[in-house]
Amino acid sequence: MTHLKKGLWGVLATPFSGPSFDVDSESLKREVALYTGIPSTGMVVLGVFGEGSTLDTAEQRLIVSTVAEAAGDTPLVVGLSARSTHVAIEQARTAVEAAGSNLAALMVQVNTPQPDALTAHFTAIHEATGADIVLQDYPVASGVKISTAQILAVVERCPFIAAVKSEAPPTAAAIAALTRATDVPVFGGLGGVGLIDELAAGASGAMTGFSHPEALQVAIQANDDGGFRAARDAFAPWLPLANFEGQPGIGLALRKEILKRRGIIADASVRPPSPKLPAELADMIDAHLDAVKELG
Repeated sequence: MTHLKKGLWGVLATPFSGPSFDVDSESLKREVALYTGIPSTGMVVLGVFGEGSTLDTAEQRLIVSTVAEAAGDTPLVVGLSARSTHVAIEQARTAVEAAGSNLAALMVQVNTPQPDALTAHFTAIHEATGADIVLQDYPVASGVKISTAQILAVVERCPFIAAVKSEAPPTAAAIAALTRATDVPVFGGLGGVGLIDELAAGASGAMTGFSHPEALQVAIQANDDGGFRAARDAFAPWLPLANFEGQPGIGLALRKEILKRRGIIADASVRPPSPKLPAELADMIDAHLDAVKELG
């Protein structure tokens, strides 16, 4: 088992096109180029904001293979949307085959707070594929609440866990408790809204998406070079946009629309049942983008 490297692991949105919401491979390649150009430490494919749960097996294979081909030697974490072990193993095998040598780990959501059952779930996926696991604690998506003590019990029993992605608010407190008790790297998420405090709490970086991921990278590097104050100064001007983009329910639609306006993706569509972008927010997007243009 190899721990994930610290830094920015960017979560890719999945671009769609047309009335049938076909996967837009060309837009996906431009999104990969955005992250490799930063450059990010790695990328996350088929995360929650990658709409993995809306994709069939063929689409999952297409997306992962497209990203792997475009990513050069950038490592990939591939998310599994399935909660049941049997289906998760099927998705995992597809991911391992499609990612090839780029695969760093599979990201698996917590599906139960019970350490014995969760250990069995992770172990079955690992043994079926040989892949390392990123434990994702994201109760908004999973509906499962798990304590820090329970996470640590699973980490101790699963030496193949390469990282923990901690997205259960208050995230800084959770990350501080985890990093005090384990050497396994812990990453924050949630669009970077809590990034500065998470880094101060010992996070190894961010594993998240943002319409301007270069700002996340700048903040992480500033923290490495100058600590809390440097990171705060670097990211503070971006926080209004991160907060705007992180609105519950519509955050994905907002992020995609901003990526479209940046020329990264061609279509901002989200697959049902994800909520569409409220028309009332269009002018607010313009105002936010006008503000960040001044940041360079």
